[in-house]
Amino acid sequence: MSFLNAEWRKLIMVNYAVDKATLTKYLPAGTELDLWNGTCYVSLIGFLFKNVRLLGLAIPFHTVFEEVNLRFYVRYQDNGIWKRGVVFVKEIVPKYALSIIANTFYNENYQTLPMKYKWEITEDSLSIAYNWRVNGKWQGLSVLADKNLSEIVANSETEFITEHYWGYSKQNELVTNEYEVRHPKWEQYAIQSYQIDVDFKLTYGEHFKFLNHVTASSIFLAEGSEISIEKKKVIRKSV
Repeated sequence: MSFLNAEWRKLIMVNYAVDKATLTKYLPAGTELDLWNGTCYVSLIGFLFKNVRLLGLAIPFHTVFEEVNLRFYVRYQDNGIWKRGVVFVKEIVPKYALSIIANTFYNENYQTLPMKYKWEITEDSLSIAYNWRVNGKWQGLSVLADKNLSEIVANSETEFITEHYWGYSKQNELVTNEYEVRHPKWEQYAIQSYQIDVDFKLTYGEHFKFLNHVTASSIFLAEGSEISIEKKKVIRKSV
């Protein structure tokens, strides 16, 4: 049985090219940065969790909620096979129970904050927004997109961002937690316009304040799908 089953829907994915040195201290033991055409990315992502079930059971008042996270991309060699995964700098959710479960069982970096979202769907377009409040100040991501879905092009930047099926979290300098995230290949909506109202220093701390002055390399809206998160495995780095 999977640890968690759910749907991830309407994912706004904002991607920034950064210096590799920025992320070195966040690398879990045994992993290395995964690059696309030599470029290192961090992504700011907002989406909706739906139909959430923990160990097969729905938890009252926790089946639909927003999440916003800041993540980067890594790979791990397991018996000669490269696994491509993500590391989360921070994941923001509106429910304390979610943070407690994820931080306790997976050693993730969840934070509970007031949040809200907006989906406005017409015959021709999608207006999607995710917001969170830090120290009394609302932050947010929003896009206006075409309603028609299209395939994600093979070997594209978009495919690189979406096709990472493992999660890695740093327990300490020698121990890493690994878990598999299962989902089909996603489709995307063409973006017409977008707005990013985020104070990265306020939300993610001094280390990431430089993103306030970096222009996003790309932004797209993925439809998402049903997903499952599998039970974790502990990786111990030999010394």
